[in-house]
Parts: sequence; structure tokens; C-alpha cells
Amino acid sequence: MFDDLKGKKILVTGSTAGIGLEAAKSLASAGARVAIHGSRSADTAQAVLEQFEAGADVAYFQADVRSSDACKSLVESAAEHLGGIDVLINNAGGLGGRNGLESIDDAFFDQVLDLNIRSVVMVTKYAIPYLRRSAEQSGETSSVISTGSIAAREGGGPGASLYGGSKAMVHNLHRNWVKEFTKDNIRFNTVAPGTIDTAFHEDKDQGTRDKISGTIAMGRFGSSAELAPAYVFLASHTASGYVTGQVLDVNGGQMCP
Repeated sequence: MFDDLKGKKILVTGSTAGIGLEAAKSLASAGARVAIHGSRSADTAQAVLEQFEAGADVAYFQADVRSSDACKSLVESAAEHLGGIDVLINNAGGLGGRNGLESIDDAFFDQVLDLNIRSVVMVTKYAIPYLRRSAEQSGETSSVISTGSIAAREGGGPGASLYGGSKAMVHNLHRNWVKEFTKDNIRFNTVAPGTIDTAFHEDKDQGTRDKISGTIAMGRFGSSAELAPAYVFLASHTASGYVTGQVLDVNGGQMCP
């Protein structure tokens, strides 16, 4: 079913660890040509590249996607290397820290919103011409997939109001872009992880982790590898060519919208 991903040109932001890395590895295993991205130097990213299967067509690009100019440069560099972009995965993002409302200042506000919103808006903006061209040339849909969060639906944990709010905005941005770009055969879908065992939750002690696990129907945190197939599905025109404007929840039954 995923044979159509062979040779597809895919940019995955925030893909040197966790969910983004597992998604990139799965796409490369399906035969896609993958541009991965992170903020670390190319030298330190070598260890990441070594995690891909032998023969995988993957290249690394460094950029601070909190900057609009850096978003533009990233897209242009990746498109030049790949020869275009067929699929964009906006995975860059993060908590940015835990601050209650009365502790939020301008610097923290900008940090969280730039990381979670500016990156998605501006990377997508600069990728649109390539995605439009891809759809025109292939006669199939191109695809944008962004990483949302269960926090977009239920608000997030203590100190994570800006994170939860920013992820809710990601969900809603896609709903708007469906109205704007479906005519260009570009699809927009969101993957909303639940509680996944990544660096995001490293600050939690075992008692807290056990308490959270008790709220999940499956009784445990998910893994990044369990998220990756959702991105593969939404990247494939054959599998999901009539799927757009959707939020795919992968949360072990922690929330059933």
C-alpha cells in the first residue's frame, strides 16, 4: 500500500530524536528521500544519520525554525537537495518550559509561540509552491502533516497553557488551510500524540508517570515508534488521498474525542 512513497521527497522538521526521527526512519524505509532537520550542527547530527537503514536516502539540515528567515532557508535548501517537496511534516515544537500564567513573561511567550506556531506557519508557507508543483506534476495530492497534541484538546498539564494553546492553534490552522489549498490538491492533516515516552516527559518522577499511566486505557505511555505509522499513512496518497482536515489521535485511549 505504501509503494507510492518510493522516491517521494519529504521534509521532516524536528527529526533528530523522538517522534520526528521515528517518522523519518519509517518513511526512509518505505523508499522515500528524506530531509531531516534539527538545531544541532551537522557534525553532531552524524550519529542520527547512522540510525537509518543502510542505503537510506537521507540528508540533514540545520536551522532554528523559531526564525522566519531560517524557515525559508531550510525549505529552500531541502527542496534544492531533494529536487522539490512532495510531503512536509511539521514536527518541530516543544514545551519550552513550565510556567503558570502569572509567571509568563514576553520572552517565554515568544519562545513557545515561535517554536510551535511560527515554525509551522512559516515552514508551510515557504513549502506551498513546491507542494503545489508536486501535485500538478504527479496528478496526485501532496501532503502536509503537523504534530499536534492531546493537550490541544484538554489544555495540557500544569504550567503548559501556552503549549496546549499553541497546539490547539496548529489543529485549527490546518482546518483553515484545507479551505485555502484543497483546490491545489494539497492535503492537511494533524497527528495528535497522547503521552509518549520521549524527552518531553523526562522531568516526571515515577510516581507522576504511574499516575498518568492510570489515566490511559492501555495503562502505559506510548512510544515514538507507535506514532510513526500515522505519518506514513498520511504521507501516502494511495492510503489517504481522500483524507484531509483530520486530527488523528494516537493516545492509547487516554482521550476519545
